[in-house]
Amino acid sequence: MMERPDLALWDAVILHRPHPSVDALMRQLAVLNVSARAVWPQLDEADAAADVVFFDADSGHDEQFPWPPGFAPMPMIALIGSEAPGRIEWAIRQGSNAHLLKPVGSTGVYSALLVAAHAFQSVRAKSDDIRVLENRLSQRPSVVHAVIVLMRQGARDEAAAMKTLRSIAMNWRMTIEEAAETICNNERQRGA
Repeated sequence: MMERPDLALWDAVILHRPHPSVDALMRQLAVLNVSARAVWPQLDEADAAADVVFFDADSGHDEQFPWPPGFAPMPMIALIGSEAPGRIEWAIRQGSNAHLLKPVGSTGVYSALLVAAHAFQSVRAKSDDIRVLENRLSQRPSVVHAVIVLMRQGARDEAAAMKTLRSIAMNWRMTIEEAAETICNNERQRGA
């Protein structure tokens, strides 16, 4: 379960031209003690420090963001007035984690903030897991080489060498891949 964010510490940026929905959104954010400011026509690098970005899905475009589509460094909430499929698809490509329908009324911002924060954290955690797994996968040739080295050093077979490698990794308090890299580096140094 996600820990509820302390919204009173949050800074929001609203990427939208002046509009009554922006005024209503600013009022709801003020009630939640979220500091907010509206900008138009684009975000700049300093806006990447915001805790959340609300953006106009109706007239927005890729060049308004200082990051590539889908790579926002914070939760993104789309402000949707037109339910045109192309505009909704564009908002999704931007990495929208939640949405609010325009015209924005007197409710909805709190739930949008919580949903966006949770979705963003979930996506970030999965991306981190994927990076770790990709890194481990890229180290697999070292594991194979370390198993061969251990077999040359006396391990009976592949299974015994793998068991030795696991034991070494546990004793050295590192991953199997890190232990394999160390073994391979030592073997290279001896051969040099």
